[in-house]
Amino acid sequence: MKMTIGEIVKAIDADLDNETDDVLQTEVNGVCFDTRKIQPGQLFVPLKGAHDGHDFVDSAIKGGAAATLWASDHANRLPLAIPAVVVADPLAAFQELSRYYLSKINPRVIAVTGSNGKTTTKDMIAAILGDEFHVTKTFDNFNNEIGVPYTILQMESNTEFLVVEMGMDRPGQLDFLSRLVQPDVAIITMIGEAHIEFFGTRDKIADAKMEITHGLKEDGYFIYDGDEPLLTERAKQVNFAQRTFGRKNTNDVYATATSDGQFETRFTTNIWPDQSITIPMMGDYNVNNALAAISVGQIYQIPQLEIVQKLAHFQVTKNRTEWLTGNRGEKILSDVYNSNPTAAKEVLNAFSRTKTDGRRIAVLGDMLELGEKSPEMHASLKQAIDPTVISVVYLIGEDMQALYQQLKPVFAPENLHYYHADQLDQLTADLQADIQSTDEVMLKASHGIHLENVVKKMLAKSE
Repeated sequence: MKMTIGEIVKAIDADLDNETDDVLQTEVNGVCFDTRKIQPGQLFVPLKGAHDGHDFVDSAIKGGAAATLWASDHANRLPLAIPAVVVADPLAAFQELSRYYLSKINPRVIAVTGSNGKTTTKDMIAAILGDEFHVTKTFDNFNNEIGVPYTILQMESNTEFLVVEMGMDRPGQLDFLSRLVQPDVAIITMIGEAHIEFFGTRDKIADAKMEITHGLKEDGYFIYDGDEPLLTERAKQVNFAQRTFGRKNTNDVYATATSDGQFETRFTTNIWPDQSITIPMMGDYNVNNALAAISVGQIYQIPQLEIVQKLAHFQVTKNRTEWLTGNRGEKILSDVYNSNPTAAKEVLNAFSRTKTDGRRIAVLGDMLELGEKSPEMHASLKQAIDPTVISVVYLIGEDMQALYQQLKPVFAPENLHYYHADQLDQLTADLQADIQSTDEVMLKASHGIHLENVVKKMLAKSE
């Protein structure tokens, strides 16, 4: 993003505390709302969360901020060292600025949501489009009302495609994000139980996911999991060109055979029956994500061999079924960004099929935001844990007690460990003392449990 302060003021209909020609012509080369990461020449956006971003403006100035947005209700303490663009609400102004910039650059927009698989699908689509076009994609998991505008404002002026991931935890959120980006293609990867605490039923989750079509352009495409009745029913109510993917032969693109390996998955499809396709990820469940990405490639006429090559080598976002090597030589399967019952069972099933000369150790943390049925859903993970295949289980979090009780009759006490949520350090110490070089360790939990800290300790070099 490169804009003058004058252009920013006009774009968001703001006031400027020090309106001179020099100030108006000052160029801004990016945005930042975290002063620890600010770069010289950026626009500081002071957001209100656990802390008020306005309180950190001095740090932004020291970091080289060229200007700052500034809430009008803080006008009694305007910063003097840099220009302040005064607005009623910095977040709303930030979002409006992204809307303006998106219109200015005018890329085609691919929007992806789903209870599972949206990050992987985003990465696959960006890879498929990346040779033919200049592509910007959502960084990491910047997929909410802050992350989506931030992604937009990271675009270079030559961006031709924006592949944007969209998350949600309440009704209306995807409606806002979809209308903000006005996608050319809207994708729903699947409907699961994520955030069911706030929605109550999968039907209501499906209703909320369908909001991604609210901003879809009239000539846009709606791509969705055709094996999911909750989506096929709702798709009949929207008037867009549609493409489906899945495993049933009623879909436009479907897998005809799959082969799940430890570090990659192979499959074939109905559209290219003689072409073997490889993705660098374990787990048969990732095939559906690839099918959705292939559908996008077809829409934009990417050659078959190019799609196949890009899927074989795309970069997976960190902490999504990522294989690592620990400091004792153990193999680590890190999938610690998020979790829900469907995803956890899929990863456990894939992990159970790996080839190993040592033990398989599963480390599972609470799956958050599951509501009243959370204990029942945690207990249901027993279906995917075979003690003859997974040798040792470590559990952490209050709701994991339900799974602990289910597993007690089938695991020896020395092979089943339970920890309360505040005992992460103890779990880490016990796990590290237990690990042998030939072991494979799988870790999965909702991000709030912070198993990524366990992974860091497992990777750390001993001093």
